Amino acid sequence: MHPVRKQRLIFVIAGVIATSIAIGLVVYAMRENINLFYPPSKIAAGDVPHNRMIRGGGCVKPGSVVRSKENLDINFILTDGVAEVPVKFSGILPDLFAEGEAAVVNGKIDDKGMFNADQVLAKHDENYTPPEVASMKDGNDHKNDQVICKGMNYGA
Repeated sequence: MHPVRKQRLIFVIAGVIATSIAIGLVVYAMRENINLFYPPSKIAAGDVPHNRMIRGGGCVKPGSVVRSKENLDINFILTDGVAEVPVKFSGILPDLFAEGEAAVVNGKIDDKGMFNADQVLAKHDENYTPPEVASMKDGNDHKNDQVICKGMNYGA
């Protein structure tokens, strides 16, 4: 083999190996930082990894928010209409957080099934309806609608 061709072949092989190593390191680093989203029904069924960062979301069950009088601890229940998951959070909640509203929590599930949230995000309804259109819809029959909370629609 000609020395120039051999040098090019070595250069190409070294480039492929270096690129493969770089891609492998990036995938390995991202593996720890991926937060998968799980609804309360999957969390309650035990289909989620324990003691690993995950993201869960659902509706804050009305009447379930319990605030501590001594510190910033807050307990509440997330539901999707099928299952309920108890959530424990210590910190200041966002302004849009309320009972009956949608929320997304980031944290870990402990061995007892409690979602220990590090972060709570409040969702809001992204569908703006002008008042004129909303008043026309109020006269319609919505028997098939299954709305669990204002920010999330589960069903038709």
